[in-house]
Amino acid sequence: MSRIGTALRRPWIVPFYFLVFGFLAFRLPSYLGFDPSKSTAATRLDLPFYYPLLVAHILFGSVAFVTAAIQVWPWLRNRNPKLHRISGRVYVLGGALPAGLAILTITPFLTHGAGQKAGNALLGLLWLITTIVGFRRARQGRIVEHREWMLRSFALCFSILASRFWLGPAILWLEPEVFTMGVDGPPAVQDQVSTLTSWIPWVVNLLIAEWFNHRARYQALGRQAAKRTAAKVSVPAAPVEPALAPNTKTPALERSPDPVP
Repeated sequence: MSRIGTALRRPWIVPFYFLVFGFLAFRLPSYLGFDPSKSTAATRLDLPFYYPLLVAHILFGSVAFVTAAIQVWPWLRNRNPKLHRISGRVYVLGGALPAGLAILTITPFLTHGAGQKAGNALLGLLWLITTIVGFRRARQGRIVEHREWMLRSFALCFSILASRFWLGPAILWLEPEVFTMGVDGPPAVQDQVSTLTSWIPWVVNLLIAEWFNHRARYQALGRQAAKRTAAKVSVPAAPVEPALAPNTKTPALERSPDPVP
């Protein structure tokens, strides 16, 4: 199949890469100068370790973004398995694991209440677990399980991107004065917005990943059943001999009478 045909079969590839690299181009420069005043995320100047860990999370998370985007490109995965393996190791060791550990370290010190802290803590923990399990399944040669677990890991990784789509509706619902008057709502309302955007994106992403995994399993079962059916049809049936009743001897052939002279 031509590259154009492959692209038409997967029309999400181009928009997906546009969103991923557009997001990185928009957000990453704010942290490359290591200037807390340019941070687009809330920071804690009273905690010296907070901003360096936030920057570490963002930088390692950017590595995870790029390598995960490479991993989910089917054409590259099939045509260059060596690059797939290398980028997978970079995703795990140089992206997801350090980024997940960094966000878990600063989560208790987030500024928008217990809901935000709980959502980010569970997200970071699940991201680490799914990544480690997926990596171990690859090392064990259990490729089908490896793909399922890494799809979960990618879904959690890209939840930060999905959160930007959920942020607008959450603000419009709970904090409409941001759009009408250009001012933030009360701190309690800001906490509610942060709680929603700390839970909904990764939960929805994970549910979508599970749907894809279940669909792949059913498709695999369907292919296996079709192969078994085809194998049965292609094998010629053996001739069936008439069955004899129990304890019945095979009758002797009757001898034809001698011809009359």
